[in-house]
Amino acid sequence: MPFDPASLTYDANGLIPAIAQDALSGDILMMAWMNAESVAKTLETGRVTYWSRSRKSFWVKGETSGHVQRLREMRVDCDRDALLVLVEQEGPACHTNRRSCFYTAIRDGEEIEILTPMED
Repeated sequence: MPFDPASLTYDANGLIPAIAQDALSGDILMMAWMNAESVAKTLETGRVTYWSRSRKSFWVKGETSGHVQRLREMRVDCDRDALLVLVEQEGPACHTNRRSCFYTAIRDGEEIEILTPMED
């Protein structure tokens, strides 16, 4: 069955959460937003394209930083209201220069930094 981005369930702002996961390691890298057009662009180009809520524009991951995400596979959850994008990640995924945006753990009621910034 052909896929149509319009078949997804978007929020009131026309957005859907997209979780980026490293296709090889399985590490969860980040969460960002997509709209129907950025989903289509991602599938068309193979470069993961998000929607920046602050800039109100498309954001091709790595376009300015060089930390590119290449799409390996896109998955739709059972409710069709969230996406999982399996990616090949070059360099850090997080703007803090860490491999993952999920670098803070809550352990025994304390916040613990579990990832340090990557070396350049």
